[in-house]
Amino acid sequence: QVQLVESGGGLVQAGGSLRLSCAASGLTFTSSAMGWFRQAPGKEREFVATISWSGGGTYYADSVSGRFTISRDNAKNTLYLQMNSLKPEDTAVYYCAARRSYYARADSEYAYWGQGTQVTVSS
Repeated sequence: QVQLVESGGGLVQAGGSLRLSCAASGLTFTSSAMGWFRQAPGKEREFVATISWSGGGTYYADSVSGRFTISRDNAKNTLYLQMNSLKPEDTAVYYCAARRSYYARADSEYAYWGQGTQVTVSS
C-alpha cells in the first residue's frame, strides 16, 4: 500500500530554517505529482507548494513564495520542503500528499496523504 512518511519538523525560532522530508513507498514516485499542505490549530488545511513528477514545475502559495522551496529526489523516492525565514504564522502540522497526475493546489485532488509533522515557530 502507499505510504508517505514525513519527518524533519520541530521547534525553531522566527527567522530560522527547517527542511521537511517525505519518504514515499508503494507508488510509482516518478509518475506522481507531490504537494505540501499544512493545518494550523482551528484552521482548515491549506495548500503550501506542489511539484510535478519531473520536478520541472513548481507552484507556491503566496504566503510562502520566496521563503519555501519544494524539491524532489526521484532516485530516493523522497520529497522535500526547505523552509527559510520562518514566521510564527507558519506554525502548523505539515502534510505531504501524492497524486497520479499533474501537480495541483486543491487538497481534494490528492489521493494519498502522510500522517503529518509538527512545525512550531516561536517569536
